[in-house]
Amino acid sequence: MAESCVISVAITGSVPRKKDNPAVPITVAEQVESTHAAFEAGAALVHVHVRNDDETPSSDPEKFGRFRDGVRQHCPGMIVQFSTGGRGRDQAARGNALELRPDMASLSTGSVNFPTIVYENSPALVTDLATKMQRFSVLPEIEVFDLSHLHGARRLIDAGLMNERPHVQFVMGVKNAMPAEEHLLDILLTEMRRVLPHATWTGAGIGRFQAVVMDWVLARGAHGVRTGLEDNIRVGKDRLAASNAELASLATEALAKHGRTVATPAQARAMLGLAAA
Repeated sequence: MAESCVISVAITGSVPRKKDNPAVPITVAEQVESTHAAFEAGAALVHVHVRNDDETPSSDPEKFGRFRDGVRQHCPGMIVQFSTGGRGRDQAARGNALELRPDMASLSTGSVNFPTIVYENSPALVTDLATKMQRFSVLPEIEVFDLSHLHGARRLIDAGLMNERPHVQFVMGVKNAMPAEEHLLDILLTEMRRVLPHATWTGAGIGRFQAVVMDWVLARGAHGVRTGLEDNIRVGKDRLAASNAELASLATEALAKHGRTVATPAQARAMLGLAAA
């Protein structure tokens, strides 16, 4: 178990809107400001979806670039992770911003049912995204919505499209996908350690499962935890989260409860095998 733990903050996502929670940052300026506040609260990694003016998901590399530059200016050393997620985005454009060389990018290695759609990740698309990440020296975060997605990552490694040390994130609590049940996390971890023995890992609990999944992964020695308004817009049942910074602060409290310390950006980079800032 690593003593320090990386706090990742997913600031916006592709679904939550200001009408759901006014704290959700939409414009690039809002996103940079929200990220900076979460950075001050302990987050060392930021996961970003950029948005159009009408709040729909965007694939615009210019917006991704402005976000990256703003974070580098205001959050020294923070790890920037671009989303290549597909909700509301043209499939062919999902890898458009990878040439900007963020530190990391999300990569889903298979399809899965979501609440109202199929989150489609065809083999050809997965191969294309992995190829671009390798070309531009971007570390993949493998988004595991199903056990088979671990084997999808293994196939990419065997094909020479990814190194032996990806970062794996187990996503639990999405309706119609993997339930947030503790014994399932143990099954997934056992399989990950078998097929991806050198991977680092974290977990994300969606909605009301955010805090409980955080406790489960911390108890099992995870390299990181994930929080943020993309996954959860509430604190408890009765109150909207005030900001990404508030959620990052709650994550620091969870780490302390488990005897873990908050990883600095430099520690986070070393843990994940990333170059120094």
